[in-house]
Amino acid sequence: MSSKDRILGRIRRALHDAAPAVEIPRDYLPVHGDRTPTERVDLLASHLAEYRALVHRTDEEALPALLARLLGARGARSVLVPPGLPPHWLPAGGPTRVPDRAASTPYELDRVDSVVTGCALAVAETGTIVLDGGPGQGRRRITLIPDHHICVVRVPDQVVDSVPQALPLLDPARPLTWISGPSATSDIELDRVEGVHGPRTLEVVLVGTQ
Repeated sequence: MSSKDRILGRIRRALHDAAPAVEIPRDYLPVHGDRTPTERVDLLASHLAEYRALVHRTDEEALPALLARLLGARGARSVLVPPGLPPHWLPAGGPTRVPDRAASTPYELDRVDSVVTGCALAVAETGTIVLDGGPGQGRRRITLIPDHHICVVRVPDQVVDSVPQALPLLDPARPLTWISGPSATSDIELDRVEGVHGPRTLEVVLVGTQ
């Protein structure tokens, strides 16, 4: 018998004697207060700004010009483009487009200046953006390695009030990435360092009717 077989055998014996699963109570508040769609989007923008994300508002027509301006201000010479990103978002003549490829190494992704994605949804009460690898979002790693991430959120359609409202709308089998501001960590002396576990700069573009 191998070590693996012995470990699995111990797990099976432990599970055999385990007590039946207890139903988890769900009597907590699913949302804190009633909000209009506008109030919901404003709350999201406020929390994103608290987390040091840069928040921009525009409409569909002006979106390409805004993205070009943000990439230009960053000095981006290359931009990662996930499959399914609307082609008109990034007009010709801008930074070199780098496709999201499975064969790309971390070193190659680290040389890319910026990445532009959509999202699955956003949570107003926590200021959180959720990616699930769907069209326009790409693989998880393309939003973790480049130093600059621009994420487009369609408002109010992609914004929900709370995490309990968000979970039923998401597929747990998909690679979910929950983003609350740019990557940051603190040491024991509370010195904040950004860009350790993901992009140093997160820009969120809220696209809706102006």
